Amino acid sequence: MAHRTHPRALFAPAPLATAAALALSLPAAAQQAAAPAAPAVDAATAAADTAPATTTTITVTGRTPAPAVSGFGEQPLSSTPISARVLGETQLRDTGARDLRDLTRLDASFSDAYNAEGYYGNLSARGYVLDNRFNYRRDGLPISGETVIGLENKASVELLKGTSGIQAGTSAPGGLVNYTVKRPDRTVRSATLGWRENGTVGAAVDLSQRFGEDERYGLRLNAAAERLRPQTRDLRGERQLLALAGDVKLTRDTLLEVEVEHSRQSQPSVPGFSMRGDVLPNAHDVDPRTNLNNQPWSQPVVFNDNTASVRLTQKLEGGWKATAHAVTQRIRTDDRLAYPFGCTESATVYWADRYCSDGRFDTYAFKSDNERRRSDALDLAIAGGLQTGPVSHDLTTGVLFTRFKSRLQPRLDDGVWVGYGKDDGSLVIPTLPADLGTAPNTNRTERSTELYLRDAMRLTERWSAWLGLRHTRLDRESVRTDGTRPTDYGQSFTTPWAAASYAFAPQHLVYASWGQGIESYITPNKSSYGAQAGQALTAQKSRQTEIGIKGRTPYDLQWTLAAFDINRPVVTDTGSEYFVDGSQRHRGLEAQLERRAGAWQFAAGAMALRARYEDSTDAARNGQRPPNVPSRTLRLMAGHDVGALPGLNVQGWLVYEGDRTLTPAADSPRIGGWARVDLAARYTQRVDATTLTWRAGVDNAFDRRAWRESPYQYGHIYLYPMAPRTFRVSLQADF
Repeated sequence: MAHRTHPRALFAPAPLATAAALALSLPAAAQQAAAPAAPAVDAATAAADTAPATTTTITVTGRTPAPAVSGFGEQPLSSTPISARVLGETQLRDTGARDLRDLTRLDASFSDAYNAEGYYGNLSARGYVLDNRFNYRRDGLPISGETVIGLENKASVELLKGTSGIQAGTSAPGGLVNYTVKRPDRTVRSATLGWRENGTVGAAVDLSQRFGEDERYGLRLNAAAERLRPQTRDLRGERQLLALAGDVKLTRDTLLEVEVEHSRQSQPSVPGFSMRGDVLPNAHDVDPRTNLNNQPWSQPVVFNDNTASVRLTQKLEGGWKATAHAVTQRIRTDDRLAYPFGCTESATVYWADRYCSDGRFDTYAFKSDNERRRSDALDLAIAGGLQTGPVSHDLTTGVLFTRFKSRLQPRLDDGVWVGYGKDDGSLVIPTLPADLGTAPNTNRTERSTELYLRDAMRLTERWSAWLGLRHTRLDRESVRTDGTRPTDYGQSFTTPWAAASYAFAPQHLVYASWGQGIESYITPNKSSYGAQAGQALTAQKSRQTEIGIKGRTPYDLQWTLAAFDINRPVVTDTGSEYFVDGSQRHRGLEAQLERRAGAWQFAAGAMALRARYEDSTDAARNGQRPPNVPSRTLRLMAGHDVGALPGLNVQGWLVYEGDRTLTPAADSPRIGGWARVDLAARYTQRVDATTLTWRAGVDNAFDRRAWRESPYQYGHIYLYPMAPRTFRVSLQADF
């Protein structure tokens, strides 16, 4: 259950979720390209670092082609009117990335948003929290992000920024995350062994082979296992992944692709710290290894995820192509936590949004076992080009069917207070009461049908235009697990998107775009809302305008600059009323750059963001910054090929984020900004027929202490510390 349930609203069903995510329709075009010796950290037009793992280190003298992104055919990212980032396999390995939360160091537009260790990752893009149910894709089709998604079988991760109405029926504004799966496109024989402080050990294999006449068949196997022993205390766990991808060329023009993946993670999750009464604790006085879920009865959170997809691609006459692509995902979760929330300090003082002044907090036992979620999607699309007079068109049209079902069990009644904890981890609740009782959960069924059309038009040699239209029909139902309080409703809406660009020089582009996104809300189905309970609000439209310029010089310099303005309606919940009250407007400037000069590699990314509440009936809220949104972010990277030792590359990253507010109030406290330095080295050597790649790194090299983020969840302030200095080493062998 995402972020767990508010302990003060435990006897009512959760609000009906927003619709199942609707999708990027075309298959991802993750281009494999020769990688620079060190990866870039930030550049919207940067090349995807997806070089075959079996290559030896070489000096790159040519330019790497820019990658394409899902939803825009095979057009390179450098010539499309969007801001995006493609993170390749080698780049993810060099930075030590293992899951979603590790991607924040690689792009200045993405930040942490309730990233609790041991739980699934949560990101914000351009200051808006991405919805785990609707903002995640796998090869362009919607999946649920309410699980831990491993990277061992992923060829790349695409970070798309901006309102996503052209790519999704409903989703939070800010951006999308798309995982592209490794395919048997070449021969691979690779094994990796890694260690991470304080004793985390993992191993992985990657095997790929094509065979048969004209290499008609292909198979790729990825397997990984990891013993989790992080520096956070009492947080032992384990993780496994097994994935198989295959394809067959049925004819010269027909390709069938199938892939399956099973993953499992079992590990306790870590609650956040909070304010102590009116005092904001100094992060230097807090041990980041402290686990506030260290009770004797604490149990691990268990994620079991099974995903499979099939894609049939048929080439047609005249360069057209038809695609049928389906994916199914089944998640089973056991969600458990010793849940800190508020504090009863005395008979007359209750802190509802923070801990007591001495660091104590009220503890609730949360347990929701056998949560089952299923996502299904089928996309039928046809794409090709045609000419109308002097204008050439690159058309894509299709229909996307999606269905999402969640089937939960009655949860342990976490509305019963079970004792006190303390933010230094010193208070222990030996046992739970004999009978805590149970409370109903809420089951959901959501279906959608989307019709979409996209047209990329070449008007002249220099001018291009893009038009997109997506019409969505949603149907949703919910009912409590005890059969009470059923709800159902349907909505239809259309989201347009348009852009124009001008190539003012070879490989230099200036563009402007405008689009809409949709979110759908339903009033919590509680008696306190009276006749409004369980009723849907009108679908809420967010709007974005973006102006950008990007380019690539003959000197291997790639850069982009984008200004954006996003306006999103805000839904206010008073406990008895549920209504739209003003908007959350984010205006910002993004800059990204990448350069390789001889043995040196440089990359930089920055975002300046002005996020404010506007037009609220609560005058005190207007002009305030939303919680947990930094106004400035910076990512810097430098790498160097050491000439004295061929095959050695050293790298360094600087990650900076500005201060964050803790609440929406005008007098909200703030946590300070912070900067962190990460260091790494990669050494590649050839031993007979085997290529060995040694990697070593240290994250937070100077052991900086700071509050990393301040999520405001269910009206409660949480504080997450920066992880302590952590060493890691790995060995990759390619045969």
